[in-house]
Amino acid sequence: MLTFEEIVEKAKNFKQTVTKEDFLEFYGYYKQATVGDCNIDEPEDEEQKARYLAWKSKAGLTLEDAKNHYIEVYKKYAAKYE
Repeated sequence: MLTFEEIVEKAKNFKQTVTKEDFLEFYGYYKQATVGDCNIDEPEDEEQKARYLAWKSKAGLTLEDAKNHYIEVYKKYAAKYE
């Protein structure tokens, strides 16, 4: 079984470009898994705000739960983007 870190590397190397919506799903769980609850102010920039909201929506998940969710998201999209 691959580790969270190995899955992250595999996701970074998808052959196909990930849609913005799918990217935000990965991003929210990644930030929660590596940093914890969102600890920044809401940005003005629209793209940065989307990332912020994706991360903030995962608030309360433990680092371990967020890693597990990230792995599940990878499994969901792997066939689509590899």
